[in-house]
Amino acid sequence: MDYTSTAYRDTEEQRVRLVHIRCKNTGEMISVPFGSTLSEVFKAAAFDMSYGPVCACVNNKVQGMNYRFYNNKDVNFLSLHSPSGMRTYTRTLFFVLAKAVEDLFPQGQLIIGAPVSKGYYCELRVGRDVQPDDVERISNRMQEIIDADMPIHRIQCPIEDAIAIFQSRGMTSKVQLLESQDSLYTYYYKLDSSIDYFYGPLLTHTGLLHLFCLTPFYDGLLLRIPNEKDPSVLETFVEQKKMLGVIREHQQWQDILRVRTVGEFNKAILAGRATDLINVSEALQAKKLSDIADEIALRKARLVLIAGPSSSGKTTTAKRLAILMMACGLRPYTLSTDDYFVNRVDTPKDENGEYDFECIGAVDTKLFNEHMNAILRGEEVELPRYDFPTGKRVYEGRKLQIGPTDVIILEGNHALNPILTQQIPEEQKYRMYVSALTTIQLDDHNHISTVDIRLVRRILRDYRYRGYSAVETIRRCPSVKAGEEKWIFPYQELADATFNSALLYELGVIRDRVLPILEQVPERAVEYAEATRLRKFLNYFRGIPGNQVPPTSLLREFAGGSSFKY
Repeated sequence: MDYTSTAYRDTEEQRVRLVHIRCKNTGEMISVPFGSTLSEVFKAAAFDMSYGPVCACVNNKVQGMNYRFYNNKDVNFLSLHSPSGMRTYTRTLFFVLAKAVEDLFPQGQLIIGAPVSKGYYCELRVGRDVQPDDVERISNRMQEIIDADMPIHRIQCPIEDAIAIFQSRGMTSKVQLLESQDSLYTYYYKLDSSIDYFYGPLLTHTGLLHLFCLTPFYDGLLLRIPNEKDPSVLETFVEQKKMLGVIREHQQWQDILRVRTVGEFNKAILAGRATDLINVSEALQAKKLSDIADEIALRKARLVLIAGPSSSGKTTTAKRLAILMMACGLRPYTLSTDDYFVNRVDTPKDENGEYDFECIGAVDTKLFNEHMNAILRGEEVELPRYDFPTGKRVYEGRKLQIGPTDVIILEGNHALNPILTQQIPEEQKYRMYVSALTTIQLDDHNHISTVDIRLVRRILRDYRYRGYSAVETIRRCPSVKAGEEKWIFPYQELADATFNSALLYELGVIRDRVLPILEQVPERAVEYAEATRLRKFLNYFRGIPGNQVPPTSLLREFAGGSSFKY
């Protein structure tokens, strides 16, 4: 057989073969040569996109612009105005920051941590305190790399080859992550002489990074990124000193446990330490809640206000706190702001003419203040109940009268909003903010989003208890996030205490429960891209059987089997 001539004929055929791309941005079909990249397809599509494209959904799966086409596909190009586009931009900034640190501090260690103050808190370990001129040098080097418009290459290889490469460079956290995976092949990114691993696509060239800011931030650095709505400006800095304190506290605990990254987590699970991780994580949460209960008793607060974003575990936190307060000799009563919703016909409407149930105007703050003050004076008050099916507030003879030292625990989205309790004396209030502030990381340069943790929790809860599919839960995310940004996050620094509801081990338990739900999302659904991203993220974790999770655990609110009634 003439292999040479066959290969030649195949090559000739591929040269003239076309693939057909349906561009969902324009609604047109585009024919491009076999093997064309997304960048080449966009050029053929010939339309303008502000701040893009930075990546694209190919058959509803996010890909970098270096993706090549060998079959007919659907394509939706994404700009910085999309969450996926902003993630791609941010990951690329991480790579440039890591390279700049490598160039200037070859023996240093960069840890890109959790989002805080509308940026990303980063640690730089160079054997001494980080000085402002260190940060300036790194920032200048980043700009040089961007101005050089260096290409970023995505290289696929057997996973053992990638492990060997990272091992030779002393990149231990990446070695541990890849060693704990079952994949046969993986990939890594190369920028000049620097290599790195990221669990999502990057930009194709550094010159596509048009805006960033790196500043000193307490004992580390703060990397600021463009605003998603207006990428021409940076995200507005928001002081979150309390939030940073909680994050650093949990990082110290993880350092003690020697489980700071997913690679270390998986190593601990394989070594049979799952029970220890569960017990220590639960003990740390219980201790924190106990300290808060002690502080409430010491301050003689009468109204405990608990707020937090969706799926942060506010309900279980309130129930556990009530038990610990009873152990302090207090008698707590738990109420919800939901019962003080105005009648549906009186609910304010948003810019689209739809009822805005997330705004503070949806709550009858006047009646709420009247009732709370009367209750705190020792008067008997008949409490309302909001009937969601009819959209009306009803009274059913439910009355409450408390003693002079009894405490009310109020849980709700607006609990920290000063408008809600504006007529109640400050000395009677204790404010508490609850959120799942995950501090475990995939590796040194890949953080785990707190938004993703709460989304995974919500997908599981909605599927088990509310009959919602993953598609429905993912579809509602933008509106939920918008409500949180407007009505919850601005008040988190007003809290007297911030409680981290994230558990170090929880993704190991949730993993095997959520993956089958995500696998039900059909490829034709727009939400398939997000479901695919979450599946990939969860698959980094080794699974943990849930039978050792205590019945009072906050995780039971989402995974089921709680001893509390909801």
